[in-house]
Amino acid sequence: MIRRPALATTAAAALLLCACAGTPAALRPEAARVAAAPPGYLDAAEVEALAAAAPPPPAPGSTVDQSDKDRSTRMATLENTDRWLLATAHAELRPPLALQHFNCVLGVRLEPQQTPELTRLMQRLFHDADAAAETVKARAFRARPVGDDPSRQACQRLTEAGRRSASYPSGSSTVAVVYGEAFAALAPDRAAEIRRMAHEIGQSRLVCGMHYPSDVAAGEDLGRLVYAGAADQPEFATDLIAARAELAALRAQGARAPGCASEALALAMPLP
Repeated sequence: MIRRPALATTAAAALLLCACAGTPAALRPEAARVAAAPPGYLDAAEVEALAAAAPPPPAPGSTVDQSDKDRSTRMATLENTDRWLLATAHAELRPPLALQHFNCVLGVRLEPQQTPELTRLMQRLFHDADAAAETVKARAFRARPVGDDPSRQACQRLTEAGRRSASYPSGSSTVAVVYGEAFAALAPDRAAEIRRMAHEIGQSRLVCGMHYPSDVAAGEDLGRLVYAGAADQPEFATDLIAARAELAALRAQGARAPGCASEALALAMPLP
């Protein structure tokens, strides 16, 4: 039995929980996704081309498939630990709330009312990442860990349709990497830490039983392709300049987000 270390403060625990107020893009109805996000930087043909470059999921019963399932089973030992609590926060990936996952590595406290340009940039990237991941998912179905094992606890509220939805690739990981690459461009002095946090968001999907390791790896690869494609668009450069000015102003204020000590404690827990 894993002993759960105490969270640093009650306020910190509340901060970790506050970001789980929604569900990832792949688990929301199509109408909600379309209504929530502005148009992205990529057109439909560009999204299709990126999706076509993605490899298929591991074949059922293959060595990779079995390795994925063995590791996912080990991840279940983290249920109700601090790392599980952090994973529940990471389940929210819609801007502007999800951008707060990067507060601690940026050394800032992101406030939506102070960062409209940053939020708009990330919303457009979210649209592209979500579209690309959903296009790949539609081509070959792989069940989620919580779908393969109906008794598996999920770290977010799930409908039966959500439990049975496609796992490959991890759209959450695609979105996280796109955010990470954008933040790395906005704050290059913190690029390594930012990319590490983007990866940890993907690892949270393993902790949650929502994806297998291969799903997360494929999602991360797709995220890098999506970001590179978006960054080539002329509009992106303009939006990036505006977002960088907002972020620089916030960093100059020196405000810090509460809960960073608790986040560090959770991330220090080794993953099985």
